[in-house]
Amino acid sequence: MDWMPDRKAKKAIYKQLAEHIEKGIADGTFPPDKPLPSERALANALHVNRSTVVNAYDELQSMGLIERNRGSGTTISKDIWGITKKRIPSWNRYIDAGSFLPNLPVTQKIRKEAIEHQLINLASGELSENLFPKSFLREITSTRSFIGSLGYDHPQGSEILRTTLTKHVKEYRGIEAEPSSILITSGAQQALHLIVQCLLKPGDAIAIEDPSYNYNLPFFKSAGIQVHYLPVGQDGINPEELHGLYKKHRIKMIFLNPNFQNPTGSLMNRKKREAILDISSKLGIPVVEDDPYSLTAFSGEKIPTLKSLDKNGNVLYISSLSKIVASGLRIGWIIGPTSVIERLSDAKQQIDFGHSSFTQWIANDFLESNNFDVHIKRLIKELEKRRNRIIKSLDVYLKDQVEYSIPQGGIHIWCKILKDYNETQLLEESIKRGVIYVPGSTMGSKNGYVRFTFAKEEEDSIDDGIQRFAEALNFI
Repeated sequence: MDWMPDRKAKKAIYKQLAEHIEKGIADGTFPPDKPLPSERALANALHVNRSTVVNAYDELQSMGLIERNRGSGTTISKDIWGITKKRIPSWNRYIDAGSFLPNLPVTQKIRKEAIEHQLINLASGELSENLFPKSFLREITSTRSFIGSLGYDHPQGSEILRTTLTKHVKEYRGIEAEPSSILITSGAQQALHLIVQCLLKPGDAIAIEDPSYNYNLPFFKSAGIQVHYLPVGQDGINPEELHGLYKKHRIKMIFLNPNFQNPTGSLMNRKKREAILDISSKLGIPVVEDDPYSLTAFSGEKIPTLKSLDKNGNVLYISSLSKIVASGLRIGWIIGPTSVIERLSDAKQQIDFGHSSFTQWIANDFLESNNFDVHIKRLIKELEKRRNRIIKSLDVYLKDQVEYSIPQGGIHIWCKILKDYNETQLLEESIKRGVIYVPGSTMGSKNGYVRFTFAKEEEDSIDDGIQRFAEALNFI
């Protein structure tokens, strides 16, 4: 085979290979009377892992293009040119033609490896099983009567839950809200999708933090949004840079994660928050505040959200229970002007006809109970222990090889690697040694960074994971 994959392309190599063979079947390059190369032979010829060829053949088999028979190898399906003469859709071309873009290949790889293999997971942004309040949630489902209807709920979500949320955000986040100004969403991710799809149009410019979780979200590109970056320091972005971006690009919206930011763990100071709100008011630019972590301050203090300081209604506030209770509940919310909430709820109705009444009931009862406060205090204590363990492990195994700032809340630590290295090679070597993490390039424009998350694994596993990462770094 003269063909070789393009290793610089964004498309995964196995997809490139599957597409090449599909085209070769169509134009006769691969005749039906001869077997295709074996997985091992093709992997050696292309200088790729055998799993890459296996994935390509899996895809071709699922499309009905090839048959894999033990003993006789891999052959082109006889049904393609057989008596039926029925054509099989070129699914790869449909996949590539879709307007909704896939995740970056490295992001797909991290998720796939974490699911399929028993790796120490320092990549996932969710809590470990033993941090979920299982006993409290089990009590709700086993001893309390279900409230609400099993039919379609209010377009904005359960009114009972939205009323409870008004009390919750006032007590814990300092936000004044009415039930009519709240939309229940399937986590914060859906909230971001709705805002982008409903309030922006192709060609609009926005500002996001760099690095940030939003950096690797393909839905901005899918929507045709122009993204511009605001560098994040130890206490957040520099508000003055907003003026320059506005003058140059006429940005329409600002996306910020000011509380224990993902991935840097930085906490924006109050002076900067007030400056951002002042600029927002003067320029008439809305701010989208994504706040998954403000309740996790290790000091136990209440962190002032941007929304709590917003006197003019310029902030759309997003939060959820995913990072502090249970990701599987899929309970998130947006707080904003009633007219905006009604527009977003109309779009959500078109997508899923509203949120699950059952999980809304569980979330409502948990937020109303004294157990919620008990859980949050325990969660903070446990996350702080894990934060302390990962810092100790970094100092033991990676002394003088990394730089980092110690986060005072949240679940992430952002590390600068103090040596030149190949990011892909380091990730592959780490996976071989049984640990997964997030390479910095997926979250920002700077090279030489990695993000470790300390919420998914227990303390001993965190220590083991950092040791394995250090071994991989020293090996390459």
